[in-house]
Amino acid sequence: MKLTLHVWRQKNAQDKGRLVRYEVPNVNEHMSFLEMLDVLNESLIEKGEDPIAFDHDCREGICGMCGMMVNGKAHGGHKGTTICQLHMRHFKDGDELYLEPWRAKAFPIVKDLAVNRGALDRIIAAGGFISVPTGSAPDGNAIPVQKQESDLAMDAAACIGCGACVAACPNAAAALFTGAKISHLGHLPQGQPERDRRSMAMVEQMRIEDFANCTNIGECVAACPKEIQLEVIVRMNRDYIKGALTNRPTSLKGDSA
Repeated sequence: MKLTLHVWRQKNAQDKGRLVRYEVPNVNEHMSFLEMLDVLNESLIEKGEDPIAFDHDCREGICGMCGMMVNGKAHGGHKGTTICQLHMRHFKDGDELYLEPWRAKAFPIVKDLAVNRGALDRIIAAGGFISVPTGSAPDGNAIPVQKQESDLAMDAAACIGCGACVAACPNAAAALFTGAKISHLGHLPQGQPERDRRSMAMVEQMRIEDFANCTNIGECVAACPKEIQLEVIVRMNRDYIKGALTNRPTSLKGDSA
């Protein structure tokens, strides 16, 4: 099949950027979307042109590295599918596609379709950890976890941090990502000692990174390739409120008395 691509080209964060039109003939339906871009890049290199920069790594939907908007949809808009898992059989001959990077103030463009998602890493660093005693490794299954709680923790842990939730949100909020990370550890006994501190630190880091507030529109859930649910945001808000109430400064406690 033959496709027409309109790809966002931008040399760096300071460059204005623009959409550039490319014709891609002989696209095989068995190609992944990223393989199709690889073919386009090979032709650009052969012509002495600058290849298109885009994020990718494992290409198995696990690492969360890839991501772009295809016709305004994060990862192309197919349910539970990252852009690296998207195959060209979902398109038809003559299709015209618009490829753009994640759009969010907290995700500055590095080049073309590649963006810097270090803001998500800094949210993790703020509270996405647990304290463990030093010494020998603990015995396996020494800490019992209820099946329901382990299932919920596993569901939240499925978040790969690709940033699609941020890109799809009209407010560029990172609430689904942060809620997933808070819920993952919050459902486990190992995550209880820092639970209040974790929620407060990670929500505060969201604010520092210029992510906007969640307004419960739900676009993040629709775009999430791992189908993380809104319940993680509810849990994040609940843990944050509890942490804020139980960790208030002494002076404020005195004022309210």
